[in-house]
Amino acid sequence: MDTKKMAKIFKALSNENRLELYLKIAEAHEASFETGGECCIADIMVCLNIGAPTISHHIKELVNAELIFTEKRGKFLVCRVNEELVTEVSKMLALQNSLQK
Repeated sequence: MDTKKMAKIFKALSNENRLELYLKIAEAHEASFETGGECCIADIMVCLNIGAPTISHHIKELVNAELIFTEKRGKFLVCRVNEELVTEVSKMLALQNSLQK
């Protein structure tokens, strides 16, 4: 993975609210394998103390960093975690960890 892509990912996750939103999406992803690992943003908004326009901005940033995929279903926005990217980042961090030992 190139450093520009990695920097974009970490920049997207550097915002506290955005990180919290991503973690909520990831939790819902883990809990909903029977639905294909998808979650509805409307369900997550209830848990967060953030307005809809701000959530929309954070979702856009997570999509731009390729951390999540979104799909409109009627009036609802459904999100999925980009599992391939999570695997790439995990491998990169594991490699960095093994170099430090």
